[in-house]
Amino acid sequence: MSVDVRVATDDDRARWNEYVGRSPQGTLCHELEALAVQADHAGATLHPLIGFKGQEPVGLFPVFELRKGFVRTVFSPPPHLRVPYLGPAFLNMGKLKQRKREKRRTRFVDGCLEWIDDELDPKYGHVRTSTGVTDVRPFVWEGFDATPEYTYAVDLTRDEADILGSFSSDARRNVRNTADDAYEITIGGRESIQRIHEQVTHRYESQGISFDVPLEFVLDLADASANGHVTPYALHVDDEFVGGILALEYGSRTGRWMGGVRTDADVDVPTNDLLDWAIMDDARERGLETYDLVGADTRRINRYKAKFNPDLETYFSLEYGSWGMRAAASLYDSVK
Repeated sequence: MSVDVRVATDDDRARWNEYVGRSPQGTLCHELEALAVQADHAGATLHPLIGFKGQEPVGLFPVFELRKGFVRTVFSPPPHLRVPYLGPAFLNMGKLKQRKREKRRTRFVDGCLEWIDDELDPKYGHVRTSTGVTDVRPFVWEGFDATPEYTYAVDLTRDEADILGSFSSDARRNVRNTADDAYEITIGGRESIQRIHEQVTHRYESQGISFDVPLEFVLDLADASANGHVTPYALHVDDEFVGGILALEYGSRTGRWMGGVRTDADVDVPTNDLLDWAIMDDARERGLETYDLVGADTRRINRYKAKFNPDLETYFSLEYGSWGMRAAASLYDSVK
């Protein structure tokens, strides 16, 4: 029996978030409300593709259509919003033997790409998968170029002493030896999100790099998230904001989405070490299993992230189109 791919119907949409939660590749940004926010701020048309084998759902693939003049392009996730991961999310494949699993996955991807070609005929496409996608051969067989990307993930299933003990000596020292009364870390609200966003924007601009993620997108995503959370962790010294990290939480995983940049504040406090540890410790106490440091492709930044003794995980950037279209799309933002 073949896999039937279609744009999600009203009945499909009613169960979409349930399917996301059941998929090993599902993320907060796969949820229907989050997809709508992405489409709105990207100026894109959302096509939430879903595949069935008979009555059984086998995959979700949210696709964003962007037009410039007469040229159509497709993205998942859309550009310039720094959404870490999106792409396909598979269902009901874990118990299948390898041959059947590959066959079903390939038929789903083929069906999605056929729908995209028939209905949209894009000149360029770019997909960034989640870390749960380990096999992108169906895309490669259809003409995509696949580039492996990397991120770091800390295992939070261990007890506190084991996690902290695995850190580098300077990270352990910064966490253990900084006096508790020297700083305060709180989980804030909209004001904290705004302060973190402002700090990140300023840091990028000081390096001559544009950071064009709209604050309204971050706030709308935080408001719209149905089952996940956009959580701002803010560090204060003497009641003054020093730095913060926006964490994206979904299922058993939380991730370091925005923030954690070098602060200009003149304080004798290891701001980012303390923030990262606060997120990890909070997540561990609430039963979460993984802290994603979101990105392991930049040598300078990796030196910081690697001191938490994380595991290396892989995801993929998938691209197709002519050389000229790829050059025109070179501003597509990737989260590192």
